[in-house]
Amino acid sequence: MPFPFVLPTASSLSFADFFASSTHPSLPLAATTGRAIVRDALKRHKRLPPPSRPADLPAVLDALNSYLPYLLALDAGLGGSPVGGEEVDVALLKELEVEWRPTLTASVPGREPPRQRLRSIDSEIAFVLSTLGFTYSLLARARLRTLYDATIPTDAQRAAAISAAMKHFLDANSAHAHALARSSQWTSAPPAADILTSTQSALASLTLAEATLIAVLKDDPYPAVVAEDRNEASKDWMFKSPSIPKVRAHLFAHLCLAAAEHAAKGLAVLRGTAGGRLDDALPKYLDDLRRTARGKACRFLGIDAELAGKTGEGIAWLRAAKKELGFATAGSDDDRKKMSGFSKFKKEWAERREDRKIEKGGAWGSDAGRFEEGRVLDMLEKKWVKMNDTVNVQVVPPSEPLVASMPSGREYHTPKPFKAPNLDEDALARMRAPPDPCDAAAQGGEADSSDDENAAGSDPVGAFPGTKAQYSGESSYY
Repeated sequence: MPFPFVLPTASSLSFADFFASSTHPSLPLAATTGRAIVRDALKRHKRLPPPSRPADLPAVLDALNSYLPYLLALDAGLGGSPVGGEEVDVALLKELEVEWRPTLTASVPGREPPRQRLRSIDSEIAFVLSTLGFTYSLLARARLRTLYDATIPTDAQRAAAISAAMKHFLDANSAHAHALARSSQWTSAPPAADILTSTQSALASLTLAEATLIAVLKDDPYPAVVAEDRNEASKDWMFKSPSIPKVRAHLFAHLCLAAAEHAAKGLAVLRGTAGGRLDDALPKYLDDLRRTARGKACRFLGIDAELAGKTGEGIAWLRAAKKELGFATAGSDDDRKKMSGFSKFKKEWAERREDRKIEKGGAWGSDAGRFEEGRVLDMLEKKWVKMNDTVNVQVVPPSEPLVASMPSGREYHTPKPFKAPNLDEDALARMRAPPDPCDAAAQGGEADSSDDENAAGSDPVGAFPGTKAQYSGESSYY
């Protein structure tokens, strides 16, 4: 279900060329080393095959958390703020210039967007915080991926994975919210759409909506029943029927509506200010997430009605949920025509394609869980319609008045503020010493594979190292 973010990459940089400190001379060098480690970690992560990337995320997270205190110390020193209760003086030698390759910005299909040259340390902090939020979201995505493995997890494993994913989403929300608070103080908008105020606001709303839906998923038994029913490796159906405990349906409906409101808010912000500059994948995902959340809310309201003995009203809620998801229902002749023929085949084909994405571990979940929720609705509607036709025989009311009477959302999480990491006393004490002139600041190692900055100075293809002069026009064998 989580959005498949792609981590950005950065070019090499030496902070010693832009900053100097009279109180802590080694601070620019230490920040340069930390950034070089982050750059190498992001490059290494980018070059890994997609199935191997989730295991590399903790290394990227450690690199970002280790670099951020030095970067914030430079920023605090420029503003005259103390660091760890100690005064740090930082002087600006010249305007800082950094380069990052964005991943949310719209680009030519089939080609990655070019690097964006940014000025000021605020842009560097914004990209680091945004990358930190992406990493937390991808960690949550990796934990939720275990729920769809061929080996069905136990109840304890499922609860542990969902709780860990919820924590990661809240951490991502705090990182994007902090980046949003800092970006509101900018005097001019940066050229990169990834770190715009509107983009960070949408990402903060997205992660909060995901965390709210995770709270519902923790106690929602129906997706697990549907996943187990579709799992070919499961043989439980041979000797027992799935047990579905009662759920707090009305409370879950309120939570789902709150998640839908957060997703709608993020979508409105993107379409209002960042429209055209961002790739279409993120706005589409937010729209699908809003639909999924509202569909879940209708389903829970239907479950609440069915538990009260109102099976006809429950079926109406399920059909309203399908309409919220964008799926045609079989409630009228027109709807039957929509679901017949090509429309039904298109829906089934899209579901199978999503299943293949889950099996391969690629960009699964790009539909924000719409098809998975549609399967749950199909299962419940088939069961309730059969029961209503044979036992209850209740009239199924129209769904439009029910949707108009939906309650308001209810918040589950209180977003926690971002706790900015500070340098400890030992690190500050070590940076009071002047840098060793024999130590060269790390610049980040080799260049990206897509860069051709050093192509002119490299050896010809197939040549023995160090024999470039023998292949140039300046030398001749005759």
